[in-house]
Amino acid sequence: MEKITGNRGLEPSELLQTGSAENIERFNLVAVKGKPILGLKAVEKHSTLMILGKPGAGKTTFLKHLAIQCISGRFQPQQVPIFITLKEFAESKERPDLIEYIGLYLECDETEAIRELLDRGNALILLDGLDEVRETDISHVLRQIHKFSERYYRNQFVMTCRIAACEYTFEQFTEVEVTDFDNDQIADFARKWFRSREDEIKRERFLQLLKAHPPIQELATSPLLLMLLCLVFEDSGDFPANRSELYQNSVDVLLKKWDVKRNIERDQIYKKLSLKRKEDLLSQIAYRTFKTGDYFFKQKDLERQIREFIENLPGASTDAQELELDSEAVLKSIEAQHGLFVERARERYSFSHLTFHEYFTAREIVHQENYKELVEHITDKRWHEVFLLVVDLRPNSEDLAVIMKQKIDSLLLGDEQLQQLLLWISKQYYLDKNEFNCNAAAGRALLYGLVLAIVLETVFVIHFELACVLDSTVEEKFHIDLNFARSIENGDIVNSIRDAYSSLALILADIQSRTQDENLHSKVDKLQNRLSSISEKDLQHWFNKKLIPSTQELRDEINQYLIEADFQFQQFSDEQKQSLKHYYDANLILARCLNRDVCINPKVRQKIEDALLLPIAEIQKL
Repeated sequence: MEKITGNRGLEPSELLQTGSAENIERFNLVAVKGKPILGLKAVEKHSTLMILGKPGAGKTTFLKHLAIQCISGRFQPQQVPIFITLKEFAESKERPDLIEYIGLYLECDETEAIRELLDRGNALILLDGLDEVRETDISHVLRQIHKFSERYYRNQFVMTCRIAACEYTFEQFTEVEVTDFDNDQIADFARKWFRSREDEIKRERFLQLLKAHPPIQELATSPLLLMLLCLVFEDSGDFPANRSELYQNSVDVLLKKWDVKRNIERDQIYKKLSLKRKEDLLSQIAYRTFKTGDYFFKQKDLERQIREFIENLPGASTDAQELELDSEAVLKSIEAQHGLFVERARERYSFSHLTFHEYFTAREIVHQENYKELVEHITDKRWHEVFLLVVDLRPNSEDLAVIMKQKIDSLLLGDEQLQQLLLWISKQYYLDKNEFNCNAAAGRALLYGLVLAIVLETVFVIHFELACVLDSTVEEKFHIDLNFARSIENGDIVNSIRDAYSSLALILADIQSRTQDENLHSKVDKLQNRLSSISEKDLQHWFNKKLIPSTQELRDEINQYLIEADFQFQQFSDEQKQSLKHYYDANLILARCLNRDVCINPKVRQKIEDALLLPIAEIQKL
């Protein structure tokens, strides 16, 4: 990007891509403003270039790529690439100037020949890792770069630095910023990674699972973390069932392992903060901001929270001015050294990934054991990933599952009409466990999803996820594609609409087989025949409308054959419709929590599952 992210004067409302916290794009908290340019084009365009980027963004790799392309003659073949690691230059015992260091680097005693090369402007000077230079050496390095670039201005200079560490002014250098990987680049990286290991099946499964798990795919926008994901997946052919372990590994890589691996000893301004203290600080900030729905926070607010944390540490300064300076330094250190905070616009920060915001929020909830407050958010979809991570982080989640179920049961408690709907669903004989070939809770979930789709006038398959989570045979029997359901919900264009509608026809056919009604059977046959001859244009039209063909006709048929005469869906108020949707979403997150690799007493788990989607009157009989 030719415009640095942190220099943009944007407000939070402009940073939120959709204006809705629930629908934030997970792969990037903020949309890229403007069109990015190719790295090689940027180098061609500017004779002096400063490449900024987050930790692990690929800055060093890009400089090495430039050198290789130049050596091979595919990029600026008239140039001689000279790659200089600024940390090594700064720590040279003889403390040579740059021209002498280049001689040492090239193992060339002919200094005049090097000077002649530079005087002609035939060198591509690649200066890597300004941020990796120790504070004690930085003044010397800066003087050398200024002096050298002014003396040999005819050459091309490319320098890299972590984005938040670039506090030094190089007037003659143009700043650009490395963008995150997009989905195509993630796929390209993964294909090359697994191709080298001759494992095409694992490669395709890796990409499929990434697509199915947006929080994980979000991390893959960082080349460093994408490499970590590939390594983890390579061993087992899957991502860990406990997602918190994966996110903890990612945090560890950014907090400590990356710099250690590269032998970088940074002069940390916040030496009093151990790894645990850093994680505690990030957790407190995450929880406070997530609870208020703030994804983007002002620099002053962030520094205030940091100051409140460090002033309570043993041996902390009591001087207000010193604490203020320390809090600013800590913020910049976390951003520059670890990349966990990113300046999205001028003095506006966020976590680098929404996944990290959620992970640290969950970590703080577990630390505080504040589960009753957590369950108050059970109808808010933006908290659902936090629920799953809290379950992952706890050694035993039995008590949390119980209070989640209690909260869910209370959602429809005061509405007699909705309680009657639950009672009607629970009494449908065709959902008998033995006949339907799935457990009773999944059977109720399938019918509830069908009812919900009718009530909300949405695509039916969207609301079948709960049934599939409760019993995998449902997904297999009715050919339900949950990835397709999610893509419809996210508004993506897909090509498998006909398959989804066919799944609906199968479900209706199963309903018909239980009612033994030939009229409904005829309707189902007509629907299936109609679906087999639908044009792509019509499919796209129905997709855009988020409706199935003949929705009203099917609604009437289901009302006529499956619903008691005194019970009509259209009688629900808007408030009741909202309650039905919240009830479904809350049951879905509870079912997903029960499916995690966690410790819950089998009897308690079974008791909760048996009571899912039941009215209070039936629950009291259990």
